[in-house]
Order: sequence, then C-alpha cells, then structure tokens
Amino acid sequence: MSPTPADFEGLLGRLTLEEKVRILTGQDFWSTHPLPGVGLRSMVLSDGPSGVRGPVWDERDPSLNLPSATALSSSWDLGIAHRYGVVSALEARRKGVDVVLGPTINLHRSPLGGRHFEAFSEDPVLTAELAAAYVAGVQELGVGATPKHYIANDFETDRFTADVVVSERALREVYLLAFEKAVTESSAWLVMSAYNSINGATASENELLETPLNSEWGFDGVVVSDWTAVRSLESAKHSQDLAMPGPIGAWGDALVEAVRSGEVKEDAIDRKVLRLLTLAARVGALEGFEKPAEVPDLDGVAFARSAAAEGSVLVRNEGELPWQASTLQRVAVIGHNARDARTQGGGSATVIPTSVVSPLDGLRAALPDADVSYSLGAVVQEGVAELPLTTMTNPATGEPGARVRFLAADGAELFAEDRFSSALVYLGGNAPISDTAVFEFRTTYTPVESGSIQLGFASVGRGRIFADDKLLREDTAVPVGTDLGAALLSPPSISAPVEVTAGRPIDVRVELEVPKLHGGLSEAMSVTVGVEPKVSDPQALIDEAVAAARAAEVAVVVVGTNSKVESEGYDRSTLALPGRQDDLVQAVVAANPRTVVVVNAGSPVLLPWRDDVAAVLLTYFGGQEYGNALADVLLGVVEPGGRLPTTWPREEADVPVIDVTPHDGVVRYDEGIHIGYRAWLRAGTEPAFEFGHGLGYTTWSVSDLHATATTASVTVQNTGERSGKHVIQVYAERPGSTVDRPTRWLAGFGVVRLDAGESRDVTIPLHRRTFEHWDNGWTREPGEFILRAGSSVVELPLSTRVQVH
Repeated sequence: MSPTPADFEGLLGRLTLEEKVRILTGQDFWSTHPLPGVGLRSMVLSDGPSGVRGPVWDERDPSLNLPSATALSSSWDLGIAHRYGVVSALEARRKGVDVVLGPTINLHRSPLGGRHFEAFSEDPVLTAELAAAYVAGVQELGVGATPKHYIANDFETDRFTADVVVSERALREVYLLAFEKAVTESSAWLVMSAYNSINGATASENELLETPLNSEWGFDGVVVSDWTAVRSLESAKHSQDLAMPGPIGAWGDALVEAVRSGEVKEDAIDRKVLRLLTLAARVGALEGFEKPAEVPDLDGVAFARSAAAEGSVLVRNEGELPWQASTLQRVAVIGHNARDARTQGGGSATVIPTSVVSPLDGLRAALPDADVSYSLGAVVQEGVAELPLTTMTNPATGEPGARVRFLAADGAELFAEDRFSSALVYLGGNAPISDTAVFEFRTTYTPVESGSIQLGFASVGRGRIFADDKLLREDTAVPVGTDLGAALLSPPSISAPVEVTAGRPIDVRVELEVPKLHGGLSEAMSVTVGVEPKVSDPQALIDEAVAAARAAEVAVVVVGTNSKVESEGYDRSTLALPGRQDDLVQAVVAANPRTVVVVNAGSPVLLPWRDDVAAVLLTYFGGQEYGNALADVLLGVVEPGGRLPTTWPREEADVPVIDVTPHDGVVRYDEGIHIGYRAWLRAGTEPAFEFGHGLGYTTWSVSDLHATATTASVTVQNTGERSGKHVIQVYAERPGSTVDRPTRWLAGFGVVRLDAGESRDVTIPLHRRTFEHWDNGWTREPGEFILRAGSSVVELPLSTRVQVH
C-alpha cells in the first residue's frame, strides 16, 4: 500500500509553524528542505521529460538522452511509454533524483507552439493514455512523476502573464481530460501548476487545483509550482503545496506571519505539509521508508535506439524503402542536421548525453562497404555553436577543454573549474553567480579549416571577445522579449570575424559581465562560446550537394529546425523550414529521383516538395541513438513504427487553430473542443498528412468490427511478406446530435505486431468518456453512436453502431 497523508498526522504535531512553512519552499534551485528531527531528508527534483538531467547542468555528469515526447507519442504504444518511464526512473535513481518533472502533457493546440516537441499530441485521449503509462513506469521504481503544466499552458508567448479564456466544457473534455487518467488510475505523486492564468486566476491561485484535481480525481500528492510561478501569499490559500525554487520565494516569513494573523489558516498549511511528508515516504526520503530494492535490468541506450525507430513516421513511400544494405554502393548524405543532428528540443528539458550518433554516423556505421559522402547543402544553425572538444585545449591543464573563472568586482577569483564543453549552463550547483562581477572563459582553439570565422559567444549582458589577447569585439547581448527562461536557455549571439589557419592554435578568451537576475534565477546564467555559421555562398552549398546526389545511387537529405525555432520560452513565427532547405530538397530530387527526405523537427513543418521525393520519414528529435535508429529504419532492420499524433498541414494558412499570441494579455480558446484533427474535419480542409497516418513495410487487412459501450474488437491480418506493427484506431461519431460535437473523436486504439500471414483478434478498450460530454457535469446523450475503425482519422473502412443509454 502506498502511504497516504493520513499516515503522518502524528509527525505533524512535532513540527513548529516555522518548520512547516520552511519545507513548503525549496532550499535551493532543485531540492527541498530537510527536517532531520523527524527523519526527513532533502528531496531532489530534476527536469526529465526526455532524460533526467539531475541537479546540475554539466557535461561531466552526463545523462541518457531519450527521443522527444513527439517521437514517443508517435509510437501510440503504451508499453513503450511505460518503459520510457521506467528508464527515466532508472536514470533518476542513478543520479540521486527523487522527482522527475515530467511528462509534459499540454496539448498541441497550435503547431506554432514553441514547446510542441515536449508534449504528446493534439488529442486528449492519446495524451492521457500515454501519460498514465509513463507515470506508472516512473513511480513503480519509487521515483515521483510530475504531469505538467496544469493547465492550458499550450503556448509560450507571455506565458508568465497570459490569461487563457476557455469554456468549462473545453477544459473538461479536452485540456483536463489529458491529465485525468495519470491521476485517477496511475496515481501521480505530483502535478506541476503552470505560469499562465485560466479564466482570470493564475494557475497557482486557481480553484482548478482543488476541483477537479483533488475533490473529484482523488489526488493526494503534491502540487509543485513551475519555477518562480508562486508570486504571492494568495497561492497559499489554494491547493498549491510546494513553491520552487528556493530559498527566496513569496511564502517564507511572510506566510508564517499570515498564519499567525489569521489571514491564512494553519489547517491549509498542515494539509500541504502532510502531502510533502507523504511524497517523502513514497520516494524513500522519510525515515522508515525506502525505494524498491529490485530494479529491472533495462539497457537505456538500447531502449533509446528502439524507441526512436518506433516513433519514426513514414508518411510517404513510393516503393523506395526499405533499402537493402548489401546492394548499396554509393549513398549521398546531405543536410546540416545530418551531421549536427538535433536530438532534443531547447529549454529546461535539455540533457547532456555522453555521446550522440548523428544520421551521418549511423549510416556510415551501417554501410561499412559503401561510399557514403557528405554535403552540408544548406545552413540551418543560427547563432553561435559550441566548439568541438577535439579542438579545445585547457590552458591551465593542457588537457582537452576550457578553464572558467568567476571573478569579483576587484578581480579576485571567487570560483574556478575545468570544463569539457564550451556550452555552459548554471542552474544550481556551486558557482557563486550572484556574487560574480565577471565570468571568464579561456581555451586554446585549434581550427580544422583555414579562413575567416565568426568567433563569439551567446549569453545575456555585456561581453568581450579576445583572440591571442587582441580584443575583437565588445558589445551587449540583449535578449529578445521578456521571457527569462528564453533569455537564459536560448540567448542572443555576439561574434566578430577572425582569420584562422588550420592546425594553428589561438588563445580564445571571453569575458562576460554577469547580469543580475532576480528571484529564483539569481543563481542562474548561461554562456556558449563558439563559432557562427558561414553563409557567404548558399548556392555553392546546394550545388555541391546536387553533384553528390547525382553521383550516388540514392540520396538522404536530412532537413530540420534549430534551437531558435523550437525551444521553451517562445513560440514559432512560421512553420517553414529555416534557411534554404526547401530549395536544397528540390534541387537534389531533380538530380536524383531516389531521394529520401528525413525530417529532424520536433513538430510540424511545411514540406512543399513532399509529393516530389521518393519517401518522407519524420523522425522528430531522436535522442542520442538517433543515427543508429535512422539507419535501422532506412535499411529495413526494423519498421518505422510511428503514426502521427498531430496533423501536419500543407500550408500555414490552412491551419484552423493557429494563434498563440495573447491580445491585451488574453489568449482566447474560442474554438472550444474543436482543436487538432477535430478542427480540420470541421473546416473541411485537407492537410498534408492527417492525424493517425503512418506507413510500414508490410500490408494489413482489418475486418469484423464489433463493439459495445466499453470495447471494440476487430480481426487483424498481416497480408505482407514480413513481420510488422499496425495501430488500430477507433473513432466515435454522433450524426444528428443535439449537442455541438466534433465530426469524430478518438475513442480508443491498440497496437498489434504480427508475423507475415499471421492473424489475430484484437480487443480495444474505449475511453471511459467516449460517449459523454460536459454540461455542468458528465452526461450522456442517449441514442445511437457510430464507431469507425481503421488506420487514421480518415482511413476508416469499418463501422458499427452502438446504442448508448
């Protein structure tokens, strides 16, 4: 039996009011206060939707980098979601982490959402099922999971202050539905409250924290704030339990005084404390309670590889794939992202893996006997990119890396360390950032090519760039917008030209005047030292790629986004691929019709050439094993296992729900329950690729649909020549309804894997709310509903009728 708050009422009486209040705010950026007198140790929380970073952001303490949430959701596989949670918990335990701050289960309301890659789907049922499986996997190993961000935080623009105006029905049937099962069935131990307001009240001061979360769903865990989201004493009167980060926050001494004056009832404090003690017991942070001793033997790296393949969606294949490795002799690999792949999105979800397998690495390893050429094709990177470790020598040690120092205003050294990266983020840890006047970075850089480079840094504040002690530039990097998270994790770049010679070292020094941030970010900073991309002759890059494609049997073009396009802290301004990637694809396919395009983006982008190429494979951000997984799929070692969890448009103008920009501080969800494919069906517009779509390497027949009000069953046969995976999707409809409903909505789904020729009867549970709608409570419209089954929201050859009372 899992501990409950009632088990710890005896401990409560041993705590003073000051002790109770103290543990309701973090002791630092990533941990809670201990109370040794009652056997309570500090609990460590960590970002962890796609890997668990731990309490420091440091290449010296690397993490497993799993595929992005959009790749996980594209698997449509609850078993994979559960293993994803288990692997995350294993990583958490390895790093001494008690609470994983994930999964992110906000919805893909608009494809312009900047954090789209970190969330699952546009559909609440698919999101809810995957989230529940993920949470269960994490918590069975004694690590807390934290579904976030509760609620309606489906955009990034002005996320700290924006007010989402949304109907009660849309909240219940769409946005809250995505969270419900993780609480009611998987018993999530935490939920994170969002920054934004909902219908006039900020999330940490909103009645939605009590109803439905506590009063209807039975949540007995901890509501932890998003970082710095608790801004006043008012939140202490609501069902907000833990304010992060600490030690400075809105509660503290002010909350003690508010209790003593009667402004805040001590009963409210006691309830929060009991929940903190319960969480501590569940994660083994309270004396007498331990984490489970037995852990599964799961190879995280192997899982990352298989999960990336399972989440890859083949949306077009004109008989081109899979390729036979034994017959390929000349392969042209093209694209910036083929060499410098994006394996994860930007922002707080970032982890630092031990190593990354790029698409180029993966294909060369899988085709040792073939000539695999590489061409950049088009520049995707924007801003400064970190220096490769192989080009850096620490001037203090003579070893690979850099020396960094934190200096006081008088030049005295406060702190120094040796690093193995030129991309540094300080969020927690020992660096005395608030006391630092100047941050200094030094390395000896040995270029591998001769010519002019743009040497610089990405950060916020005034900085100076030196090469061999010569000042190249002094300037101030000013963040775009007001989002502190974006300023910290995706800062602007400052650079200057310098002539370099291959093999000739230069001493690189960057000095940054550390800006003073306030509140929970006073001990946070980031800086990347490196080189901006050369964009002097983009047509020459395309011409080189065309020549390589023409000389090869097949071409693989990897297109994608960059960290300025998809990241926490800001939304996207366009769905178009950055740079000249569209021109590149069109030129390459004209030279070689056997061109396969791989899309390395975490969320939908426009693919204007999609009907011209031999195949299109969507791989999202594929984690550290991305290149190996890609090679496995292209060469037919495994099937592409994915189906789209979100609609991909033909044109940006076609998207029925797209606006993510607050107007006068308000984002209006006027579309109500009609988001994602529901809105597309209502508009009657055909997308590029519909919700649920995805191809494999075999063929299927589905027959004999039967259904009740709780399940649907079909007979599935693999009619092809190899084993494969099929995702059976069941949708509900109510023609002639007296209630405003979507054209159809997802009712249930199931994954089946069969050998060639094999057949199986498959039963699919229907979501408990399939036939219900919200009208001041969950209710049913009696009568006949239609259930349809098939392979996407529009490919639904089977139907049956169900009578609902």
